[in-house]
Amino acid sequence: MLKRFFISMLGTMAGLWISLFIVFFGGLMLVGAIAGSSDSTGVRKHSILYFDLSGSIAERYQPASFFEMIQNAENEAPSLDEMIEALRKASDDRRIDALFLDCRGSAMGMASRQELVEAIRDFKTNSGKPVYAYADAYAQGDYLLASTADSIFLNPIGAVDIHGVGGMTPFFRNALDKLGINMQIIKVGTFKSAVEPFILTSMSEPARLQMQQYCDSLWSYACSTIAANRGLEEDSIRSWAADMIMTYPANDFVEMGLVDRLAYRREVDNALRQVSERDDNEDILFVSPAELIENPGLKAIENIKPHVAVLYAVGDIVDEGKEGIVGADMVPEIISLADNENVRALVLRVNSGGGSAFASEQIWEALEYFKSKDKPFYVSMGDYAASGGYYISCGADRIYADRTTITGSIGVFGMIPDLSGLVTDKLGVNFSTVETNPNAAGISLMAPMTPEQYAAMQRNVDNTYALFTGRVAEGRDLPVDSVRAIAEGRVWVGGRAIELGLVDELGSLEDAVAAITATAGVGESDVVAYPAYEEEMWMRILRESGSQMDLGDAAGLSGIDAETLEYLRLVQKLRTMNPIQARMEKIVIN
Repeated sequence: MLKRFFISMLGTMAGLWISLFIVFFGGLMLVGAIAGSSDSTGVRKHSILYFDLSGSIAERYQPASFFEMIQNAENEAPSLDEMIEALRKASDDRRIDALFLDCRGSAMGMASRQELVEAIRDFKTNSGKPVYAYADAYAQGDYLLASTADSIFLNPIGAVDIHGVGGMTPFFRNALDKLGINMQIIKVGTFKSAVEPFILTSMSEPARLQMQQYCDSLWSYACSTIAANRGLEEDSIRSWAADMIMTYPANDFVEMGLVDRLAYRREVDNALRQVSERDDNEDILFVSPAELIENPGLKAIENIKPHVAVLYAVGDIVDEGKEGIVGADMVPEIISLADNENVRALVLRVNSGGGSAFASEQIWEALEYFKSKDKPFYVSMGDYAASGGYYISCGADRIYADRTTITGSIGVFGMIPDLSGLVTDKLGVNFSTVETNPNAAGISLMAPMTPEQYAAMQRNVDNTYALFTGRVAEGRDLPVDSVRAIAEGRVWVGGRAIELGLVDELGSLEDAVAAITATAGVGESDVVAYPAYEEEMWMRILRESGSQMDLGDAAGLSGIDAETLEYLRLVQKLRTMNPIQARMEKIVIN
């Protein structure tokens, strides 16, 4: 009886504390929201569009989760689609006087930078408004964007880093040997190098050849773009890249024509005040892309008028999960768009190096169902549309890619670890198996595969490869033999992909949308992004209140450094991924 009383009392106290916490926290959000709303005056005359080029730049705007917000881990940098939309709107908005690029070290792919460069050029041409750029020190990617500016400012003790393009791939073979882990590989494709880090200690010659080719292509674009924007010779850019110019004195960058003026941030702010007609004692009216376009990424999915759907397919392709291109979610999304009478056409925006071959096939079939409704279907490729990313693209009526898009990688592999060297030989754990017939217990991670099992897995991979190349041949109207000749897991860059018939036209997402809206007979403004991101009211209140609790990031809370967390994520991915993969290798490009 006494025990029951204490349990009841503790339960009541716990409920009381939870209720008080909710009331207190909700009160903080409400007060913050009221205070924030009272200060909100909207976009005012003589404002400057402000791009915070720092951290990872996402392909598409997505509201932060609750935990990201309370941990103050929300990415404040604008997304690519926000910036491009803001530039289009700012071009005709009389309240916007200029664009300011605050270059603080952004991370984004080369094709994404290319699309942003072109959007800034269009903004300058269409509006005649000036573009300013500043950095304490310019990273190469940020400088590529800054080169579009009318005035490039650099801190008097800063630097410009132009170094060319290089990629680095880690190899785990020796580490796995020390652990007693043997990765059993089944693949099709001489150039299918995604498995090499697990079985080799350095790059194979085919892998090195294709990596050299696309690094050369990316550098050719960057070099020619910087030279054209700054009125310089390409040979000069290449010479400086080889000379590690980031170590030069700041004055040299002015003399070289890479920078217009050395200035401290205070002096840059004064220049921005002048262009926006602000007094010295007045604050500059900076406007973020989200503030200018008011409702980023939150267009209602129930659009009642005819429109073109832009469906984003970004990240790894997986069967199930919460991140990336999730087959279990993407398939019903495509079917819903196909059955929606107001959706007159579809642009699939692909930025993926691939993943599960099974999920890729399911998405391909759903897109075929969309086409069966006699609706146009185009693909716009971003930084990557390779392997599984190309699988889901190949059936499109028309494929657009950027000059620097990495695509192709038509190949398949399977990877099954043998842990017997670790678990049995090193840890001393043994296993016994009872079977009604050979392979009744399936392939075990605790023993090497038998020759029969290897043969069965190779048959599975071969069948998947035949299906993959057949889908490409059908979608691109090419002979299967021609597809196989350019497949083998080989990666191609946008311009070369057109010559090979893998891509139809060089162009951005904007180009693809403009073309398909004309075909579908709808206005260019009648475009809706999918999947829709609906932000709940209480989350919006929390965002607008600015009442974020800094609890530290996940690494700090767990006591694990960020680099170790990345490797743990890799192990988790290997543990849960589908055995048969259509995926290109992971490359870090500097």
